[in-house]
Amino acid sequence: MMDLQDCRNQIDQIDKEIARLFHKRMGVSSQVAENKRATGKKIYDKSREDAILEKLGGLAENEFEKHCYKELFSQIMSMSRKLQYSLLTESEGHCNFDELGKLEVNDETKVVYLGPEASYTSQAMEDCFGKNCKSFPASNFKEIMEIIKEGKADYGVLPIENTSTGGITDIYDLLASYDNYIVGEHVVKIEHALLGIKGSKIEEIETVYSHQQGIRQCKEFLEAHPNMKCVELDSTALGAKKVSVDQLKTQASITSKRAADYYGLEVLAEHINSNDQNATRFIIVTNKKIFLSDANKVSICFVAPHISGALYNILSHMIFNNLNMTKIESRPLVGKSFEYRFFVDFEGNLNSPAVKNTLNGIAEEAIELKVLGNYSTK
Repeated sequence: MMDLQDCRNQIDQIDKEIARLFHKRMGVSSQVAENKRATGKKIYDKSREDAILEKLGGLAENEFEKHCYKELFSQIMSMSRKLQYSLLTESEGHCNFDELGKLEVNDETKVVYLGPEASYTSQAMEDCFGKNCKSFPASNFKEIMEIIKEGKADYGVLPIENTSTGGITDIYDLLASYDNYIVGEHVVKIEHALLGIKGSKIEEIETVYSHQQGIRQCKEFLEAHPNMKCVELDSTALGAKKVSVDQLKTQASITSKRAADYYGLEVLAEHINSNDQNATRFIIVTNKKIFLSDANKVSICFVAPHISGALYNILSHMIFNNLNMTKIESRPLVGKSFEYRFFVDFEGNLNSPAVKNTLNGIAEEAIELKVLGNYSTK
């Protein structure tokens, strides 16, 4: 049996030789990039890579080695592609956004939000644009996206994620379907209250109106009051409006105390959300492909090939370029069985070479890629 130190010494020498050959291989890969630049060929050639892996597998002496060769050389070819992408950063057709110093906002700027008045989205809208902007409500998320698409408003405000219930899936689907883009975000602390008409009592309430998110965020409170039947509406404020119009002591809504003042309702219970740190992240969307100079978060969606390792290979571009991924979400593809579109947020600016390299790589290796926006998290 060989001495352990002798084994380690031999491995050290082999590793040095592997490193020398890897350096040599990357040098040749740089020449490949120059050739592809001159001829207009794509970096990623899956059929050639598959053929190489098949040929290398034939050199293996057993099944274990065959599997290892495939994994090893798949990674080497992936790193070779990443080097080539970094040498071709001027190929940026998939992120042709215009850079601005600040959002174009003036007295004529129109902003649409999920209504009616006194909704949490209207609060986010006022925080971002002020109370005197030309704002108007829409009845649902899709209507907001349609209004933005048609240019009837300059900006729209939509909730996209809650700390208690996670991502709002309808918004992700709409972002993929419409050519509208995220230009900002704003976080609002959500403190739900149970609102009823003047003189009503909590023990009298039989029907509670709210958005599904409000109902889910107050699950524990509602479980403690099993006599309350929940009815979902398109927004929390719409529930407050209905209770105000119907004037029935058996009805209540889950929404903000702010809505109580607006609709003349009484607060029957405060702080009824299950999570004390309950907050919602709102996004600002427009139909223009723009980003601000100080933007520090990129949102994208993509469809990966439905093969082993495809998602890992796509996400590895962020790792290779030292970009911090802050969120990943998946949504089913329409017409496909258990195949998904992935939504990813990561830190960075579209002017950054690391972001350009990442997007170049993903664009080549994904079935489809859409940059949803580049915006600031402040």
